[in-house]
Amino acid sequence: MVYHSFDQILDRARENQVRRRVAVAGAADRHVLEAALEAWRMGIASPLLIGDPAEMERLLREAGHTGGKFEIVKAATPAECGETAVELVRKQRADFIMKGMTDTKDVLKPLVKKENGLHLGRTMSHVALDEIPGMSRLTALTDGGMIPCPTLEEKRDIIINAVEMFRALGYERPSVAVLCAVEKVNPLMPETVDAEALAAMNREGVIPNCDVVGPISYDIAMSAVIAEEKKFDCPYCGRFDILLVPSMVAGNLLNKSLTVSAGAMMAGVITGAKVPVVVTSRGSAAKEKLLSLALASLIMKEEKVV
Repeated sequence: MVYHSFDQILDRARENQVRRRVAVAGAADRHVLEAALEAWRMGIASPLLIGDPAEMERLLREAGHTGGKFEIVKAATPAECGETAVELVRKQRADFIMKGMTDTKDVLKPLVKKENGLHLGRTMSHVALDEIPGMSRLTALTDGGMIPCPTLEEKRDIIINAVEMFRALGYERPSVAVLCAVEKVNPLMPETVDAEALAAMNREGVIPNCDVVGPISYDIAMSAVIAEEKKFDCPYCGRFDILLVPSMVAGNLLNKSLTVSAGAMMAGVITGAKVPVVVTSRGSAAKEKLLSLALASLIMKEEKVV
């Protein structure tokens, strides 16, 4: 299966027989509530709104929603919002989490506590799924939001997280490009050394269920024509599923370049725990948050959290 647009993601999410329950940590924000309302109207997710009840009720009224159909859970501080969201998941009252007007750490700190049983024991990472104008398929970029300077072992986990997300979406064997500035290993460029090691891990089965190619530059990875001109023989050029960036700075700059300057649409989730966490910028529009909710609802595992 290959997704060519976010419209397909939304259609698939609407077809889900189970409407997922999302704990929204810090829901007292207009764009957050707009996304949650639209996800509810489309049958994608049922929100549990965490934060200041009076402010959330005011914003809901302003959005034209009446009738008290949403559960509102009081929380006084951003940290309490995150703790409450994790507790709702742990008690199986919610299926996954959305970060609203809180810091990411307010959600992740309680999420990784051993006693909550939600951490898988490996590095958690952010995956941005992008619909880029001119491209015929959705492309993921990772990690642009969690690990500043990932080690080789962390890069291994980042790839595994993204591959598991794609397999949950129905991709049988995703392709992964380990992005560097050049295509040859250079000891003076550590990211190229890591790329070679990651490709070897893939061949040896340490990174399973995917095909890892690297080192490879962005232009070659994204264009079969450029790959042919530069005599880079790879069947995935122009159609890679996952782009692994060498650092969080590189991923953040590349993804914002795509969304701000190139008009790409993005959905963002944190992966590597038992449940996905929807994480978007505080300044992102309601549409981006809605797409992220749809993505999280599709990759949510069927197993019960215990």
